[in-house]
Amino acid sequence: MWWFQQGLSFLPVALVVWSAASFVFSYITAIVLHHVDPLVPYISDTGTIPPERCLFGIMLNISAFLGMATMYVRYKQVYALNPEKSKIIKLNKIGLILGLMSCFGLCIIANFQKCILYYIHVVGACLTFGIGAIYMLVQTVLSYLMQPELHSKDIFWIRLTMLLWCCSSIVSMFVSSVVLYSGLYGMNLVQKLHWDPQEKGYTAHMISTVSEWSLAFSFLSFFLTYIRDFQKISLRAVVSLHGQTLYNTAQSFVTDEQTLLIAGSI
Repeated sequence: MWWFQQGLSFLPVALVVWSAASFVFSYITAIVLHHVDPLVPYISDTGTIPPERCLFGIMLNISAFLGMATMYVRYKQVYALNPEKSKIIKLNKIGLILGLMSCFGLCIIANFQKCILYYIHVVGACLTFGIGAIYMLVQTVLSYLMQPELHSKDIFWIRLTMLLWCCSSIVSMFVSSVVLYSGLYGMNLVQKLHWDPQEKGYTAHMISTVSEWSLAFSFLSFFLTYIRDFQKISLRAVVSLHGQTLYNTAQSFVTDEQTLLIAGSI
């Protein structure tokens, strides 16, 4: 059995590979069609003009679904490992809510392009990266609380490193973006897809774009730390019939009652 076939480890692998592919494919398409500059454009700029916009949107929507599935499995695993620790259970629930909000933000980014609905796009980015960073913080705290009983200290330190990487990228991107869009270097820069290295504001632009790519890959790197944990878990659905037919008949109701009684006795 291959390592990615053990448990549900394929979920974080699929999330990371698919998300990275969505960035790379839209970037390559935008470069080939000369829609953006080859040297580190904004990720959002590579998904602004058709046809890469269509590819960017559908792939990120799938990434959001994979993210929700991964975060749910993580939630179930932490709960199963700590059924009687109220502090961990509470943090675990908070983490799931934050994670789902972050995935919803990713859907907003995918479907509301930067050059068309800028402010809605920014809201999606804040949900994805801002709330997502808090999700990473919660998971790092959970890793701290569960070591060394449930896993080694190495996992905690690795996740803490990914969190610090994420936070430094957020700070760098925020500061450079504020400087860039402050009005010192012109107006309507949101619509600008091509930059000349001799232009004013080019340095702030490059710092902002590099920080955005760094931020995105800090998230992907964090989810890679789930692979070994997910090798130790599997989920299954249990089918429970409330009747032998799909008719609302008296016989069906009797069967329902019997089924419920049997289920209750178990």
